[in-house]
Amino acid sequence: MAGNLSIRIEQSLAAISPESWSRLAGASRESSSAAVPYNPFLSHAFLSSLEQSGSATAKTGWHGHHILLETEEGTLIGAIPAYLKSHSQGEYVFDHGWADAFERAGGRYYPKLQCAIPFTPATGPRLLVASSYDRETMQTTLAAGLQEVTRQLAISSAHVTFVPENEIETFEEADYLHRTDQQFHFINEGYVDHDAFLETLASRKRKALKKERRAALENGISIDWLTGADLTEDIWDQFFAFYMDTGGRKWGRPYLTRSFYSLIGSRMADDILLVMARRDGRYIAGAINFIGGDTLYGRHWGCIEDHPFLHFEVCYHQAIDFALAKGLKRVEAGAQGEHKLARGYLPVTTHSMHYIAHPGLRRAISDYLERERQEVDGMNEYLSEHSPFRKGERQQDD
Repeated sequence: MAGNLSIRIEQSLAAISPESWSRLAGASRESSSAAVPYNPFLSHAFLSSLEQSGSATAKTGWHGHHILLETEEGTLIGAIPAYLKSHSQGEYVFDHGWADAFERAGGRYYPKLQCAIPFTPATGPRLLVASSYDRETMQTTLAAGLQEVTRQLAISSAHVTFVPENEIETFEEADYLHRTDQQFHFINEGYVDHDAFLETLASRKRKALKKERRAALENGISIDWLTGADLTEDIWDQFFAFYMDTGGRKWGRPYLTRSFYSLIGSRMADDILLVMARRDGRYIAGAINFIGGDTLYGRHWGCIEDHPFLHFEVCYHQAIDFALAKGLKRVEAGAQGEHKLARGYLPVTTHSMHYIAHPGLRRAISDYLERERQEVDGMNEYLSEHSPFRKGERQQDD
């Protein structure tokens, strides 16, 4: 490769030192900058915990194939977190139809390369570059290197999901296909507290949310925020029971193992917020969130008792409360969910980039994505017009 750089595949984060990885992905919230805010899902702690806990492994269909860019001396200067996938589960960008069509036509869609954070529909950098190197040049090299790896492995495709807007052009110039989708985010416009935010809503919407929050805490329910040293093994046992109950009903087989929570609890407890609901002296529901440099990322929730509106309180209202209390810029509440709109989360466009090796499959997918992008744009525009904000008070996503 030009400039005596080379691309290689590393199957395990454990083989990469945390110090080397942090030079690419950021070490902590304290060391992050406004230009490149810390993303906890890209941390060595999070990714290595997924692998070491048995959550994201070859056995579960997430075979580590991390793309590393190194100097001639072996110094790591760039990377793409990537996995060789034998299925399309746990990705939140759905390509099952592409796989079915290609295999009906005689092709072999799996395995494929998935460049993403397993089980995590959160936008973040995918072309990681050390700060001392020219970012644009190295990102271009990484995008081209991913294509070459796809060809060398003789596989159907490489999919880079939840890509930030500032990486789209690099991928498009390398001839990747651009796909869009929709999420709902809360944007902090400098509100002093939740009441100040509610004042920006239409009167009817404001009254409805206040009533909803009161109803959620009936039956003697209270809410605790747990982070850092609060995250004991007993707490993780209780939260895992919630996760298994709800995950088992929703997905059939929950993705994350119990040991995953112990590992992240020991490695990155200050980056985690559990919102836990208590009744009659015990916890009955909870939601896990991850704290970034400027964003609170809501992930999953679970419960062992059903109460009206408790899900909305624990997952959405409390997340806003925490973000405002800590001065965070936004709350990303995970994939899909138009019910979030009424609670102050506005539609935003998410992006993924796809390299399709087979020319015929590429043409078919390209045509489909052009129509899909138009539909996503139209739906976002429609939903924005039906937001709960008063006219002139509507949030603007930046």
